Amino acid sequence: MEIIKYGSHELLIEKELETKLRSGKPLRVKAGFDPTAPNLHLGHTVLLNKMRRLQDLGHQILFLIGDFTGMIGDPSGKNATRPPLTREQVAENAESYTTQVFKILHPEKTEIVFNSTWMNQFNAADLIRLSATYTVARMLERDDFEKRYRSNQPIAIHEFLYPLVQGYDSVALKADLELGGTDQKFNLLMGRELQRHFEQPQQCILTMPLLEGLDGVNKMSKSLNNYVGITESPKEIFGKLMSVSDQLMWRYIDLLSFESIETIRKWRREVDDGRNPRDIKVFFAQEIVARFHNRKEAEAALIDFETRFKRGSLPEDMPEKTLHITDNDVFLTQLLKQIGLTTSTSEAQRMIDQGAVKLNGEKVEDKALKIPRGTAIVVQIGKRKFAKVVIQ
Repeated sequence: MEIIKYGSHELLIEKELETKLRSGKPLRVKAGFDPTAPNLHLGHTVLLNKMRRLQDLGHQILFLIGDFTGMIGDPSGKNATRPPLTREQVAENAESYTTQVFKILHPEKTEIVFNSTWMNQFNAADLIRLSATYTVARMLERDDFEKRYRSNQPIAIHEFLYPLVQGYDSVALKADLELGGTDQKFNLLMGRELQRHFEQPQQCILTMPLLEGLDGVNKMSKSLNNYVGITESPKEIFGKLMSVSDQLMWRYIDLLSFESIETIRKWRREVDDGRNPRDIKVFFAQEIVARFHNRKEAEAALIDFETRFKRGSLPEDMPEKTLHITDNDVFLTQLLKQIGLTTSTSEAQRMIDQGAVKLNGEKVEDKALKIPRGTAIVVQIGKRKFAKVVIQ
């Protein structure tokens, strides 16, 4: 139970799960993924990591690709309808998913299922009968639906079908436990409700937090450019993870590391006793690079980082700054002025012309360079001026 609950947001219902575990039978653990983003980032892997933990405990993992629901479009967390995908887009993204997830899950212990397998067998009468199991009033309890209804924004009828179909997936798969993000709680509870309606044992629910991006504030997102992609180069992954704040490091470790709970607790004690958190960050960054590439490339990424930063006399007490901007990006010259590394934008331009400005150890040559909101970077001017900057 400690391993299952570690890093999670909420477990419903804990006593029911204890009863299921005491039966001695492996749990049928379901997690659904709509194939909307073929290139995954670390935020997407939070659920996958928990599935791997459960897999290692001997439970049966059902990796559900929502190829049918993906063509409906789920607005979870949004105040607008999400555009549905075409069948061709769904097929292409689903294929990409299956190759990427096995960098985390054991292929031989993972059952990949598609909800089109049973939903394509539904006719109009079946869908109407499924719709009759839930009321409009209950459906409007879902947070995003309620907000849109109160603000007179349109809600299409097909959007009500999404949580119903996701819930029916649990019936079709006879799930014992379903995993999802905190923004999926309504849909996960729908699975319990429909299992009760179809006279099945009700699944338990484990919700996982939404991982913050490199800025430490917003949810990890490609649109905010605060993400770490699992298909990025070893150097990029390593450098981005080394740029996170010492506080955010623990959040990432809790949700992404496969180290034992005892090891993570030992690291925390050591840092509390004075150990440099940078040492722990190196261990973690190497673990992630090795997972998505290999151990040899993880070692090479560390050597590259040490060469560019540590041997370049990067100070251990480098100041951390947060720059709040109103636009989606900021000119580097303005950033340098606003964080106090130069007295003016013209001085910043002059420093760039002289080759004295580096971002993450790389020399900058473009005076018109813009840095997007959500980025975390290490800025260096000359040999003595440094800052770790988060742009929000």
